[in-house]
Formats: sequence, structure tokens, C-alpha cells
Amino acid sequence: MTTLHVGGASPYDVHIGRDLADRLPGILGERVERVALLYAGELGAQAERVARALQDHYDVHGFGLPSGENAKTADVAVQCWEALGEAGFTRSDAVVTFGGGATTDLGGFVAATWLRGVRVVHVPTTLLAMVDAAVGGKTGINTGAGKNLVGSFHEPAGVLCDLATLETLPRDELVAGLGEVVKCGFIADPVILELVERTDPADLTPDSPVLAELIERAIRVKIDVVVADLKEQGGADGHPGREVLNYGHTLGHAIEKHERYTIRHGEAVAIGCCYAAELARLAGRLDDATAARHRSAFARVGLPTTYAGAGFDELIGAMRVDKKARGSQLRFLVLDGLAKPGILAGPDESLLRQAFEAVAR
Repeated sequence: MTTLHVGGASPYDVHIGRDLADRLPGILGERVERVALLYAGELGAQAERVARALQDHYDVHGFGLPSGENAKTADVAVQCWEALGEAGFTRSDAVVTFGGGATTDLGGFVAATWLRGVRVVHVPTTLLAMVDAAVGGKTGINTGAGKNLVGSFHEPAGVLCDLATLETLPRDELVAGLGEVVKCGFIADPVILELVERTDPADLTPDSPVLAELIERAIRVKIDVVVADLKEQGGADGHPGREVLNYGHTLGHAIEKHERYTIRHGEAVAIGCCYAAELARLAGRLDDATAARHRSAFARVGLPTTYAGAGFDELIGAMRVDKKARGSQLRFLVLDGLAKPGILAGPDESLLRQAFEAVAR
């Protein structure tokens, strides 16, 4: 097992290994009496094992959630709040999430808002959730206007990345999770790209040492960023701070919304990163080779690099409500070189259209 420490005002540890459920009581502590186990509904059998690890210590209440992004709605959040109220949850009680990124986002939001904040421990079961949603304290739900527009910052008491849970993950979901991993290679850790480029994609399996290293490296990238800028207020020396984690997300989230969240997040992010790279290249900020490397790296692991499901005019509206926008001005996270992130503010719409043409093939 590897343990990565997340410092800051509310420090916690991220444990990466196998069969980690027995560590939950040590993280939750003795003051907790009741635990709400919020789990992805399709994972009921696996969630039972987590419940058993908790039952000798706590009064456990299990709540099955809808699948995927269908869990991230105000209606589901209300149902969870009502259930916590009926069960008598107090400020000394806790939430444990068990599932993918949507479960983590929704469960974290419920924990952040119940009695203005109770303890939460995340047990992510997908690659995407391990390297993205479970670490960093961002929680959120979707609205008709877009993805993750309602939420809060609420750091967990701990995270258990149990690699054994990946063994039942469909291959398409594993590949989609690599979208966020490869993104981390471009924004901060080029070794990730080197590992991807020299490894046969078929060898990136749940028991692969290379995949374990990729997961650890991607989590380290996120930890370094969020410790320096938890609430996305900007970094030092011109670094975009936590916004760097949104690389590729402006177009990516617009695509997800247009597709009614039927496209996987990592797939949309891969397309969005290729778009951001092309935008930076056209703006004279990124060299041709690094822009081309985006397309080859994402494609190598089986992710899409183009999108033909909608035109630019259909997507620009969703991009304008992106969280990085300021007033009427669009802002894009771009690269000025490998692992050299920056902000492109207010680009001309003609440039945005030209960059879109490169991925709309």
C-alpha cells in the first residue's frame, strides 16, 4: 500500500492498495455513531463488503444511488438529506461514498451540506474517481445550465483507492479514466506521457504495475495543486493554480451537456484537451509537436480526439457558463509548453471556431 498525504488546513491521507475496507474505522474514528454508506446502486454486492467492515463499529445506513450522472441532481440530494434526517444523523456522524465520480461528487455534496458539514470518506471504485473526484474536496451536482455548477469545497477525512475494485470495471470505463491521467501528464508530469507512450495499451490492466504508477502519479499531481490552491483562487508566480485541473474541461463539459451526459467524462476531456492544445497553437503559445502529441497520446490509450456530435454554435453557449469564465469573457486553460500551464483570456471567436474545426472531423 502507498499512502500519500494531503496537507493544508484539513489534512488527510490517500491510501492506494488492495482490500482496504478494514481501514475505514481507523479513519472515521470513535466519535462517529452513524455512517451513511452512499453507493452506486449497481454496486450493491460490493458495497455489502464495505458495510460489513463498518457494522462492528457503527450503525450503518445504506443508500443506493442512481447510476452515473443521474445521481448528481438536486432531487437525489434532497432524498439523501431527508434520509439522514429520518435516521437522526448529527454533526458527529459521517458519510462514506462507494462508487465512481458521480457518487463521490453527490456524496461529498451531501456531507458538505448536511448540518453545514459532516465527515466523509471516499472509496472510489473507478479509475476516474480515484485520480479526479475523490481527491481535492470539490463536490457538486448538475443543473439544466451545466455540469457541477452547484457545489462546495469539502475535504474528505480520507480516501481509500482500492485497486481491486477496478477488476470488475468495464474496459471502456477504465480507458475513460485514462483521460484525466493523460491530462495530468500534459499539465504537470511528463513522465506520465512517457509511460503511456512506451506501454502497450493492452497491458494497462487493473493488476498492472504501470497502471498503479500512473494512478499514483496522477493523484500526486492533484494533491500538489489543491494543497497550493484549494479554492481555485490562483497560484503563485503566474501559475493558474487549481484551474489547471480544468484543462480540456471547457469544451469537454459543453460536450457532456450536449450529449446529456451519455458520453463518458474522460472521453469528453480528451477531446477538450486536444481542442485547448489546438487553440494554444493557433494563438502562438504552443509548438506544433506538443499539440500533435495530445492527439497521439489520447488516441494511444483508446480515447477520442475529435467530435462530430454538434457544431460550434451549439456548444459555445455552454462554454460561456464555464466556471473559468469571468463576466462575458471566456477564459481557457492552455499550455505554453509541456507542463507549462497558463490562461488565454478573451480569445477572438474566430480563433475559437478555427480551433474547433481541428477537432470537428
